[in-house]
Amino acid sequence: MSGELSTNINIKEPRWDQGTFMGRAKHFFMVTDPRNVLLSSETLEEARVIVHNYRAGVVKPGLTEDELWRAKYIYDSAFHPDTGEKMLVIGRMSAQVPMNMFITGSMLTFYRTTPAVVFWQWVNQSFNAIVNYTNRSGDAPITVNQLGAAYVSATTGAVVTALGLKSLTTRLPPIVSRFVPFAAVAAANCINIPFMRQRELKYGIPVTDENGNRLGESANAAKQAIVQVVVSRIGMAVPAMAIPPVIMNALEKRAFMKRFPILNAPIQVGLVGLCLVFATPLCCALFPQKSSMSVSGLEADLQERLRQTSPQITTVYFNKGL
Repeated sequence: MSGELSTNINIKEPRWDQGTFMGRAKHFFMVTDPRNVLLSSETLEEARVIVHNYRAGVVKPGLTEDELWRAKYIYDSAFHPDTGEKMLVIGRMSAQVPMNMFITGSMLTFYRTTPAVVFWQWVNQSFNAIVNYTNRSGDAPITVNQLGAAYVSATTGAVVTALGLKSLTTRLPPIVSRFVPFAAVAAANCINIPFMRQRELKYGIPVTDENGNRLGESANAAKQAIVQVVVSRIGMAVPAMAIPPVIMNALEKRAFMKRFPILNAPIQVGLVGLCLVFATPLCCALFPQKSSMSVSGLEADLQERLRQTSPQITTVYFNKGL
């Protein structure tokens, strides 16, 4: 067996089979690994050099396949896939768990007063705007106007939903009011993501055959992609915003919590973090990144064109986004 690593490993694709849920889950556990946020600039640069050199056919002496894949995931966690620029730390996928742990924990802790509701919904949507901008496409970048419209609309939707439900729950059991932040976040996702991707809804997204050959653009594919992303984003929030409120509602009746109410926030944040560590990658993995739809689901003109040029094609593929 040769001592030098083969240059035939395709590090442009994930390490695990993306056709299975387990393969996608393993991939996203690596992508969202919060430990990557703590990596030094030197470690990130070393990973960048390994990846760039490997793609150019240059293998670092003694490099193993596991080390190559580790470098690839470190590189992907910190550098933009289109521009190659180092991304803002809090906008990286590896920052999703720690940032959402703090923000969601705070939303669930400080939900009783109107100023607190408004403030934490604003913080959450500001963070979402940073993530969307940091991970914008290099080929079809988000304009400042699109970003601003999505930010204002999502923030307004979240605040209106939260305050409206808060007023409705005043006569209901206290446990019900604890779920108001989740309803607000779900509403904001339903507004924010379509706004951010409105260009795709208007002009469509590229659809390809199974070999990646571009066949055209489809707005219907964009709709399916956006629905899948909204479902995944809301799914990520369900465990973190549904389980801790039930636990905290029970704990707050205990004597030790009444004696030490200061423990409320750290316990809540810890519970949220525990949920997010698993919910974030597992919900990212709900749908394949390379999604598919039947040709019959495309626009009539695109269907007709494919019948004439590629009658053997019955299924098209597209990148759903994150």
